[in-house]
Amino acid sequence: MAAHYLEFERPIAELDAKIEELHKLSETTGPGAFDAEIAALRERMNKVRAEAYAHLDPWQKTQIARHPERPHFVDYVAGLIEEFVELRGDRKFADDQAILGGLGRVSGQPVIVIGQEKGHDTTSRLKHNFGMARPEGYRKAVRLMDLAEQFNLPVLSFVDTGGAYPGIGGEERGVAEAIARGTERCLTLGTPMIATITGEGMSGGAIGIAAANRVLILEHSIYAVISPEGCASILLRDRGMAEGAAKAMKITAEDLIALKVVDKVISEPVGGAHADPTLAISRVGDVVEAELKALLPLTPNALREQRAQRFLAIGRP
Repeated sequence: MAAHYLEFERPIAELDAKIEELHKLSETTGPGAFDAEIAALRERMNKVRAEAYAHLDPWQKTQIARHPERPHFVDYVAGLIEEFVELRGDRKFADDQAILGGLGRVSGQPVIVIGQEKGHDTTSRLKHNFGMARPEGYRKAVRLMDLAEQFNLPVLSFVDTGGAYPGIGGEERGVAEAIARGTERCLTLGTPMIATITGEGMSGGAIGIAAANRVLILEHSIYAVISPEGCASILLRDRGMAEGAAKAMKITAEDLIALKVVDKVISEPVGGAHADPTLAISRVGDVVEAELKALLPLTPNALREQRAQRFLAIGRP
């Protein structure tokens, strides 16, 4: 059970508080005193949660995609990648901790893994810059993809960012060029590449590691050229209109699969990935393994052609 509740989850939070209160009362009145009441409340809470998550609007999905307890890159690595060895630095300027990557295995298959990490608490969020990569992060990703091609290793990327870091340092060191090089390297890679949108995939900060053969998305994740707040600020001159922008932008998994922006939607546990991270990670792993198995027999030229045709098809009737 996640401790952090979103605004639309208030009825669920109230029921959870009542359950917690009864648990505390049972400690003083004796074990089992309120078991029947707790069971009834828990059943009601599960029903309310299922109903709430069956009718989510784009803004609610945006909130879920940003949920602080949603599984992050380090959780996917811990749950899916065997023998992971992190590789650091871009060999040009520094090591950016917003994008992490390295070598590992998926069910025995050697792979290169790349992903954005937001952090789980104040210390780790500052360390990872809230998942907003600087230019050296994308150059590190390119270095890892070069390594993947050199040793014929598939690439798995996990996308979760509000966008690349917009600070002065990033502009001075060429963040736009770095993202473009990352996107180019994805498209020219001669080995299989699978990208999974695990939270929010915003702007070029996402596409710089997501121009893959197969783009997967979790059920309550979002993916767009700009955040709803950014869209509202630029087009409507009011960040407070982000909710309306989210509804107009077609950023949900259902919209994206219809537009052919993504290839497959991975269902989440009832209540979102943050409600049962272990199950969510397992479902991602199952789909990634199946997609990887289908891509491995393809030649480098076939992989490049498939990837090119995949992106050229976006927006076509």
